[in-house]
Amino acid sequence: MNDEAIGDGLTLAPFKSADYDEAVALWRATDGVGLNECDEREPVAAYLDRNPGLSLVLREQGRLVGAVLCGHDGRRGYLNHLAIVPECRGRGLGRLMVERCCARLAEAGILKCNIFLYVDNDEGERFWKALGFGHRSDLQVLQRPTAGR
Repeated sequence: MNDEAIGDGLTLAPFKSADYDEAVALWRATDGVGLNECDEREPVAAYLDRNPGLSLVLREQGRLVGAVLCGHDGRRGYLNHLAIVPECRGRGLGRLMVERCCARLAEAGILKCNIFLYVDNDEGERFWKALGFGHRSDLQVLQRPTAGR
């Protein structure tokens, strides 16, 4: 995927390892985005390598104003850490990034996309539901460390 000029100085581009510091700063400043050891530089670089061209960054006049991780396991797609700087929200940029990610997943033969949302993230829930994401009441997320953590 090449960089895509959106207009008004906006450019959508594949997330590269060089974007990591700016993306992490954005994620840390965004309510509802939780980071842990899986979001350190090396695991994110490995994720980007395994899912080339799916994760995106959005820049306005060169400044990173949006980022999202996107990948798949061969069956289901996943979006993580979608964030847009507050002054750029309400312009459809988050929706644009989600739609581009979902289109790329579909091109890869992935039929469904999942997100993880904190139960108290009301603003995030409104955003995702407006994009057609729905709650699955028949599933819950369970998790454990894979080794001695």
